[in-house]
Amino acid sequence: MPTFSSPESRPSAWVERFAPLLPVAGEVLDLACGWGRHARLLAAQGLRVEAVDRDAQALASLRGVAGVSLCQADLEGGGWPYPGRAFAGIVVTNYLFRPGVERLLASLADPGVLIYETFMVGNERLGRPASPQYLLQSQEMLAWARRPGWRVVAFEEGVVDSPRPAMVQRLCAVRGALVARL
Repeated sequence: MPTFSSPESRPSAWVERFAPLLPVAGEVLDLACGWGRHARLLAAQGLRVEAVDRDAQALASLRGVAGVSLCQADLEGGGWPYPGRAFAGIVVTNYLFRPGVERLLASLADPGVLIYETFMVGNERLGRPASPQYLLQSQEMLAWARRPGWRVVAFEEGVVDSPRPAMVQRLCAVRGALVARL
C-alpha cells in the first residue's frame, strides 16, 4: 500500500470506501489527478489507472508507478483527451468543470462506477474555492446520476472536518450492473 505524508496527500475516505466497487477489468480514469493520491491508491489495489492533469510537475511524480498511465491535458482550455474511450471507473475529487460534465459521464462504460467528491455552495464561508463556478448547488451532483441505466449507490452533502473544514457533495453511482471484484 502506498504511504502518504500528510492528511492532504491521503486518499479521500469517500474514494477509499467505494474503490472496491471499481471493476478490475477495464481502466479507471483519475480526472484532474493532481499529485496522484488516488491513482497510487487504485494502482496499489491492482487496477489500471489513466491519470490526467494539466500540471506536468504533478504528473511527473507518478512516473514509474506500476499500473498508472499519464496524460497531460488542459481539461478546460483544450479538447477532451478521450474521445470515444470508455472507462470502467471514473474518480474525481476537488474538481468541477461544468461544461465538461456530460462528456465525463458519457465516458463511463456500462458497467462502470463513478466516484466523485467536490465542493458545494457554503464552502465560500470556510475557504477555497469560493467562486460559484466551482461550487455545486444543493443536490446538483445527484441530478447527474438520474438517467436511464444508472443507479445511485451513495450520496452525501454537507460539512466535513477532514482534511480541513469544507462543504462538499459526494456521489458513488453505477452505470449498468454492479460487478463485484473477485
